[in-house]
Amino acid sequence: MPTQLDTLRGPLDAIGQGHVLAHWAQLTATQQARLVDDLQALDLAWVAELAEQVRAPKPPQAAGAAPKPPPTVAITPALVAAGEALLRAGQVAAFVVAGGQGTRLGHPGPKGTFPATPVTGKPLFQVFAEQIAAVGQRYGVTVPWYVMTSPQNDAETRVFFRAHGYFGLPQADVVFFPQGTLPTFGPDGRLLLAGPDRLATNPDGHGGSLTALVRSGALADMRARGVTQIAYFQVDNPLAQPLDPGFLGAHAAAAASSGEMTSKAVRKVAPDERVGVFAQIDGRTQVVEYSDLSPAQAAARRPDGRLVLDAGNVAVHALSVAFVEHLTAGGRADLPLHRAHKRQPVYDPSVGAVAEAAVVKFEQFVFDALPRCAASAVIEVARADEFAPIKNAEGADSPATSRQLQSERAAAWLAAAGVAVPRDAGGALLCTLEIAAATALDAAALAGQPLPDHIPPGATLAL
Repeated sequence: MPTQLDTLRGPLDAIGQGHVLAHWAQLTATQQARLVDDLQALDLAWVAELAEQVRAPKPPQAAGAAPKPPPTVAITPALVAAGEALLRAGQVAAFVVAGGQGTRLGHPGPKGTFPATPVTGKPLFQVFAEQIAAVGQRYGVTVPWYVMTSPQNDAETRVFFRAHGYFGLPQADVVFFPQGTLPTFGPDGRLLLAGPDRLATNPDGHGGSLTALVRSGALADMRARGVTQIAYFQVDNPLAQPLDPGFLGAHAAAAASSGEMTSKAVRKVAPDERVGVFAQIDGRTQVVEYSDLSPAQAAARRPDGRLVLDAGNVAVHALSVAFVEHLTAGGRADLPLHRAHKRQPVYDPSVGAVAEAAVVKFEQFVFDALPRCAASAVIEVARADEFAPIKNAEGADSPATSRQLQSERAAAWLAAAGVAVPRDAGGALLCTLEIAAATALDAAALAGQPLPDHIPPGATLAL
């Protein structure tokens, strides 16, 4: 491939990245072809900009007004009705970010395939598929589902859905596309290799999902279907309710006054809980990562004892299609890049081997779109109803805690419907319960259904 090599070498040398071809002569023809593919996919002008950012000192955190609690919107019957109208009109699409692997959980596969529910062990993908189907049945509409995978798990995710018959959803209404990647750099701003014939790359973050929507054609597909609003959520929270009509109605109300993005929040349980918080800074709502709060800010309390900054981000957002189009008008999401210093295995051509080294990665965060909104809203939802993430193998936010929280929500819904649920003297639940979305999307949906009068201690029940 001498022509391709000559075409690549000059531009790479011009931006100080010609070292990635230094071992060219040692590669087989197949390896050369693979490396050429990786290099031709690069936007070299942007690579040069990123390399400069790597070499530049990390800028100090921008000064601004002290973060304040964000304004929140209370759900009213009128907002519920507005959200139901959006759903009935087929204007809402579900969008799940599912590029992660279950490695941290000891699970050999995409995280969405992890068995999550407390009784039947349904995988996360099935939990949401059933919710989408139930919403469609309730409102007499098909809700399209866009599933963002990663280059690593895309094929396996598609096979999983095929093997499970798309969990009863029409195949044409489940749209897959992979997340984008960004090149990984060394601390000196030089591109790194993952192998002799592969550039080292890293996922571009959940903010990159907006770019992926455009580049995959998914956003155009939404427009063609008449979708105007996107219900965004992440795959690791089986209690997430992105298609909640009250939430969507609040978003629609904000959109009427130039709002473009609406978010759900739950109250933090403690100052040191590892979750970002919604806050208002200089008149704009944004998310402040827990690591960016000072101990004093994180622990500050109101006169009633409630934390000042307690609106925890649960990664459920509604975004208008028009707003995403605006953010991606230049071909990629116009969001800030966050820089992280890590260590990972990379290929060293000088020794012909892979070894762990210091690297610099960039990623974007979807919540960084909030300050770009002319107006946005935050909706506080009940933590017990909507937040049971599965992030860690053990301890907080683990499969065990998630299953317990799912069981507790089912118990609360059944108790509200008049079912006697067994608990010990300390209030601990003495049974294991699971309610499928097909049975009930909310507690009120249990009214009038045939339910047991009571549940025996030690029972395991799936409804």
